[in-house]
Amino acid sequence: MKRNIVIAVVTAAALVGGGTATALAVAGDDDDTTSVTRTDDDRDDRGEDRSDDRDGDDDDGAVRAAAGGVTAAEAVTAALKHTPGTAVSAELDDGSWEVDVLAEGDTWHTVRIAPDSGKVLGAQKDDGDDAAEVRAALKGASVTAEDAAKAAAAKGTVVSVDLDDDGDDRGWEAETRASGGDERDWRVGLTTASVTADRDDD
Repeated sequence: MKRNIVIAVVTAAALVGGGTATALAVAGDDDDTTSVTRTDDDRDDRGEDRSDDRDGDDDDGAVRAAAGGVTAAEAVTAALKHTPGTAVSAELDDGSWEVDVLAEGDTWHTVRIAPDSGKVLGAQKDDGDDAAEVRAALKGASVTAEDAAKAAAAKGTVVSVDLDDDGDDRGWEAETRASGGDERDWRVGLTTASVTADRDDD
């Protein structure tokens, strides 16, 4: 007469990639053996080592987001395709391009563009009361925000371009960053797209 025998034997214990694989053998009345193997490392690794590269405090974050991806000029083009009007600024911030557009009826819109695909992530209507000043500053201008971004790109990776409509020295302001995080500010003319170092840049 056969006796019911249950034998639990640890047949293998190995450390593989930080996880433990354990085999359990169980024998019953018919002496059949069943083996169960569980690997812990697959379960433990999921979601553990993910890091967010879109850190607004990372000096190189904007450069990584823009390098090899959507440029400032391309972001402006995508934003204007979605929301027609006049682009007044574009800035790479918090992992996306934010383009401010002055549309018809003097309404302001902020359009967010993905820096890797150029897709529109969202758009919202904003309050703004300086439409008249902006239109006056751009009167007779032949250089758009897109043109200014393209011109400044010769100096480095453009992470922002913005209209300076104050005083007599009106023009586009552009900021570039190098891979090491060095920042430079530039002025781009409204009629010639000439790029000069911003005299206020340290």
